[in-house]
Amino acid sequence: MQRARGFSLIELMIVVAVVAILSVIAVPSYLDYAQRGKITEATATLSELRIRAERWFADNRTYVGNWEGNATAGTRYFTYSCTKSATAFTCTATGTGGMTGFVYTINESNVKTSTFTGLSGWNNCATRWITKKGETC
Repeated sequence: MQRARGFSLIELMIVVAVVAILSVIAVPSYLDYAQRGKITEATATLSELRIRAERWFADNRTYVGNWEGNATAGTRYFTYSCTKSATAFTCTATGTGGMTGFVYTINESNVKTSTFTGLSGWNNCATRWITKKGETC
């Protein structure tokens, strides 16, 4: 008498169930992790823009001018804009594509804000950048 080789249907269903349970737990965590990595682009670029603005102001005594240069070259997940006057500026990073709804700002006083539109679990903040889901001011 020969022995049957391979997996039984029960064994196969147990493996499928275990993989499904792991997927339910792992996929959302991974997506949150990837999103936090994309937020780094916005915060780093806005910090760079602030440094350029302050350097320009130190040399010219005004924020008006082309101090942005190529600071936003190579960015993928946010678009950037700066409003300027002689004594003030505000730079904004607005999420695009998979980051739609994320808005970060910084100004001449180094006041950082985070605004999230239509994103569950993200809390707006008028005093700092929120980089994690569920984080508060």
